[in-house]
Amino acid sequence: MSERWSPSSWRNKPIVQSPVYPDTAALQAAEAQLASFPPLVFAGEARKLKKKLAQVAAGDAFLLQGGDCAEAFAEHSADNIRDFFRVFLQMAVVLTYAASSPVVKVGRIAGQFAKPRSAPTETVDGVELPIYRGDIINGADATPESRIPDPRRLLEAYRQSAATLNLLRAFANGGYANLDFVHQWMLGFVKESPQSGRYQEIADRIAEALDFMRACGIDPEANPELRTTEFFTSHEALLLGYEQALTRVDSTTGDWYATSGHMIWIGDRTRQLDHAHIEYFRGVKNPIGLKCGPSLKPDELMRLIEALDPDNEPGRLTLIARFGADKVGDHLPGLVRATKTEGRNVVWSCDPMHGNTIKSASGYKTRPFDRILQEVRGFFDVHSAEGTHAGGIHVEMTGKNVTECTGGARAISDADLRDRYHTFCDPRLNAEQAIELAFLVAERLKKERVARGRRHVVAAE
Repeated sequence: MSERWSPSSWRNKPIVQSPVYPDTAALQAAEAQLASFPPLVFAGEARKLKKKLAQVAAGDAFLLQGGDCAEAFAEHSADNIRDFFRVFLQMAVVLTYAASSPVVKVGRIAGQFAKPRSAPTETVDGVELPIYRGDIINGADATPESRIPDPRRLLEAYRQSAATLNLLRAFANGGYANLDFVHQWMLGFVKESPQSGRYQEIADRIAEALDFMRACGIDPEANPELRTTEFFTSHEALLLGYEQALTRVDSTTGDWYATSGHMIWIGDRTRQLDHAHIEYFRGVKNPIGLKCGPSLKPDELMRLIEALDPDNEPGRLTLIARFGADKVGDHLPGLVRATKTEGRNVVWSCDPMHGNTIKSASGYKTRPFDRILQEVRGFFDVHSAEGTHAGGIHVEMTGKNVTECTGGARAISDADLRDRYHTFCDPRLNAEQAIELAFLVAERLKKERVARGRRHVVAAE
């Protein structure tokens, strides 16, 4: 890792999970066009997120990261973006109210178009086809033509990301996130759910608090922190040609930033120390994430941390644990212990989705909600035992009324999956399940806050 870094130095390294484009001239032309486009996000925004994640690393805030498994071109609409944002705000309100501390809001959106896959091909109706790798690369239709990697999709991904970011910024800063609207964020199909009553109770208390503040002369219109929110974007930076084209020098610092999103992360399948993804990530100054799966050993993790965060910068590195409900207790403690022993300023976040994917009896890929909850509980239990901070959750979710994950308050069954199974890749929590998960996390955060308060009292005595 001592050699000179540049935005293209990753091209000299081995790479996995990278598509092979049959028309290399068209690929080079598309990447050159991308390189001429404006940045999607700005260095100052990425630095602001890094400062907020430093608070999470110190135990003074909590990270909520979530969104689609893989964004689809055909589902790009204002309504879908709005409904996702509404659910995300609800989750954040539940967590903020319980923990009485800031929640850092980071969406898997405006760039989450590529997906690593476990096999290069699949068989559909007896025909072997290249695997669907996300809309930025190829199409989901089960035809040989659709599955050919197409460089024009890079440009469409950029355009859709730009439009999504524009709308999200309007929602976050234009009044939609105003706490006065806390009751209106509830989606219609969730209103009849068992979670709606719990959420309405919190919303009522917030409304009462706002009325009290108005009586004291504090009005949301005069206090932007009550009517706006800070919302950041993130995605797995799988397609390094796309990332390189959007890597720019910050004019104020001279540092390189990935301007495709505020935060980018490395997947569990692309974290090889001497490979292209680690090489690219080590040179950009964004806050970054690293997925940590069951095969990762403590010594390997420490080598990766040294490569990606040699200065031990708070907020730079988020470690996203994705083990599975039955494995988190075996694998996470050693990794947490290693980072604590070495004094590493990392954020630990829980991805309870990817380690709990199964194939149902009806043939659908699904995730049982009880296993998702079990992994989150195990994540918190490990950090409690190790004396470290459970810093966040990282979930695949949607504002749509889908039936993709079994269980939850409405007890979605195997037979129900076919009703509204819309994902092209991995199953997502629907809005009701996402809010139910937020309540579970909120209860653990509240316990953690109470325990921390007791420790401070004892220390003071």
